[in-house]
Amino acid sequence: MSDTRHHGSCLCGDVELEVELDLTKGSRCNCTVCTKLGVTGSIVKPAAFTLLSPESTLSSHTRTPEIGHRYFCARCHVFCFSKGRLAELGGDFVSVNLNCIDGFDVTRTELSFWDGRHDNWNAGPRPTPWPIAS
Repeated sequence: MSDTRHHGSCLCGDVELEVELDLTKGSRCNCTVCTKLGVTGSIVKPAAFTLLSPESTLSSHTRTPEIGHRYFCARCHVFCFSKGRLAELGGDFVSVNLNCIDGFDVTRTELSFWDGRHDNWNAGPRPTPWPIAS
């Protein structure tokens, strides 16, 4: 599937979004946040992402060091996306939780894996998971 516009939402539907991306490719990160949330993500440029709901439907969280803000539905608490800036990712980015995209099927997605737990961003993604322990 080529890049096309996809609709997504949280569990209760208060947060709706549209994003232009290729659903056949996704990534997972081993950082503590991504591991605990069980995120399958895709990184896009901000121009490919549109939040359809008012910002008042969101709550957010960040960690130190601050790379980006993670946005959740304020009512059902589903993690929907994050926004940030990281040179290794080409500057400004939006990382969409593909599990929020309508019709997303992880079994049809080629996954790559990031070593965020060890701030090993320069290594880039690889086809097998990075270890949790150092």
